Amino acid sequence: MIEMDRPEFEALVDRSLDEIPDQIVALVDNVVVLIEDDPPPDEPGLLGLYDGVALTERQANHAMELPDRIFIYRNPLLEMCASVEELEDEVRITVVHEIAHHFGIDDAALHDLGYA
Repeated sequence: MIEMDRPEFEALVDRSLDEIPDQIVALVDNVVVLIEDDPPPDEPGLLGLYDGVALTERQANHAMELPDRIFIYRNPLLEMCASVEELEDEVRITVVHEIAHHFGIDDAALHDLGYA
């Protein structure tokens, strides 16, 4: 486990988001990324969560909906990592994993790609 205050962790998530290619970012539609300290009590080991309707499942009138949400859970990520470098990798993987869900990519495909 490593220690990192919330502003540092938020900056790390921001850097991970900045690393996503512009061509992909341009396709992300109506999504907000939120950082929470802990996941829901019934899923204590969860690192991230996509809460929304994937682009592949949206109806034509989806534009009027609230934004989809990507949650990144700080404490489980800090607890599983032994170094800042490892944390950077895990945050990057988690961010990409959750954005992939926005595009309709499921966990099995993400596992095959190394993002599970």
